[in-house]
Amino acid sequence: MLIMGNDAQTSYLEYQGRHKGIAGWLLSTDHKRIGLLYLYAIIVFFFVAAFLGLLMRIELIAPGKTIMEPQTYNGLFTIHGIIMIFVIVIPGMAAVFGNFFLPIMIGARDVAFPKLNLFSWYLYITGALLGVLSQFIGNGPPDTGWTFYVPYSVESGTSVIWALTAAFILGFSSILTGLNFIVTIHRLRAPGMKWMRMPLFPWAIYATAWTQVLATPIIGITLLMVIAERVLNIGFFDPALGGDPLLYQHLFWIYSHPAVYIMILPAMGVVTEIFPTFSQKPVFGYTAIMISSLAIALVGYFVWGHHMFTAGMSYYARWFFSFLTFIVAIPSAIKVFNWISTMYGGSIDLKPPLLYAIAFIFLFMIGGFTGLVLGSLATNVQTHDTAFVVAHFHYIIFGGMGFAFFAGIHYWYPKMFGKMYNNRVANIAWGFNFVGFNLLYFPHFIIGIQGMPRRSYDYLPQFHTGHFISTIGAFILITGLLIMLFNFIRAGRRGVKAPANPWHGVTLEWKIPSPPPHENFDEIPEITSKPYFFGNSDKTKQ
Repeated sequence: MLIMGNDAQTSYLEYQGRHKGIAGWLLSTDHKRIGLLYLYAIIVFFFVAAFLGLLMRIELIAPGKTIMEPQTYNGLFTIHGIIMIFVIVIPGMAAVFGNFFLPIMIGARDVAFPKLNLFSWYLYITGALLGVLSQFIGNGPPDTGWTFYVPYSVESGTSVIWALTAAFILGFSSILTGLNFIVTIHRLRAPGMKWMRMPLFPWAIYATAWTQVLATPIIGITLLMVIAERVLNIGFFDPALGGDPLLYQHLFWIYSHPAVYIMILPAMGVVTEIFPTFSQKPVFGYTAIMISSLAIALVGYFVWGHHMFTAGMSYYARWFFSFLTFIVAIPSAIKVFNWISTMYGGSIDLKPPLLYAIAFIFLFMIGGFTGLVLGSLATNVQTHDTAFVVAHFHYIIFGGMGFAFFAGIHYWYPKMFGKMYNNRVANIAWGFNFVGFNLLYFPHFIIGIQGMPRRSYDYLPQFHTGHFISTIGAFILITGLLIMLFNFIRAGRRGVKAPANPWHGVTLEWKIPSPPPHENFDEIPEITSKPYFFGNSDKTKQ
């Protein structure tokens, strides 16, 4: 077993380097502190975006005007999407848990480029703040939606350029983070940690990082083209200038569908760590889960066309993209099978991390099955641009990435902060979150099938019941989120000191004290066996 020396290293939370106080955080190159900087920023922006979403749900509680005008609604809709997608969902899992735990789980002291890591965070916070400020500067809040579809983004008189610039900066942060993780995994794995001895969360981060590096430049160039069209009157997308609006949609989704996997692959990696720990048995199908992560990242590049079925596409192209959409579901199904098989016959400890991980499977499967409805040519025509898409999207993104993020923070909170939260309160929060989420989004499947359009300020009276239930669900969900936040804050201030390994995990982060020392390890561990070995033999030696 890896044993730390007697006070050989100070906790990263207490470490005093060249800089003290707040500067010790804002100028730190410690991957753990940078991970927490991302976490704190994401929490703030998440509740801002959630509050905006709640305002929209209040507006939609009944037909007609409730609390705001249509233009205000469009502005809130846009900034809600920009914050949730570009500021929270895309960077969230990799930036927080990848930064904090990737080096530890592969036996490294830090990422390959610590200064670049800090620079990535500053790019992130600059882009995030600029996105929020775009609501208050220029000619009014952007009203194009988070997709920035042309001709809206070209012809709108609002502060679209500021929002486009914000998304462009956030893309640079994503690319640099992905590059850092790729080099870290290739060059800094502990002695003896061959590729097939690496835990599955680093594998998920590895697949995600390649997607970040290869896909993000496409959206960056596309956003620059929109800015150039607005400023220089260059006709990339304007038909009057010889451009094509559909070109933008293709370029946008060539990035944005792989971006779905930038969101979901780290989530899959997190729950893959949780299931063996709370089942106290090795993960079922290690190789299959690893290969499926790479397969999802690869196939995910080639399915963007299912967003364009109603936009004018040849029969053969539609068939091709529909086929690939069904193919990409196979590696996801493999993961679900292996997660359930990992729990089968295990010694189940139903703690909050496992509850959120199980909820993730349930919600992600609903999102996945409804995704096949949208990927099928016959049904896509009926459901395209309806509330059905809204439900599917949120079941994948919030039900998937969101609940996996909650699972991860409950799983690693004792390690990150060295304190134990209240399990009973965490279970109550889980109940509110699970019930509230389903009440909020499941009605959209029903009203979407009935013909309720997405992105709508108003609606026909026949859709009132669905919207009313959805708004009630939003209040329940917000209550659960606040309870969860309160529990973590209380634990940080008055929680019981966490042991080094409260969940009896077997990966490297559980072999060091809680919270981790500044440089993670006294000596770099030597790996002698595969991960997830729940036995008496040690996996590491000094």
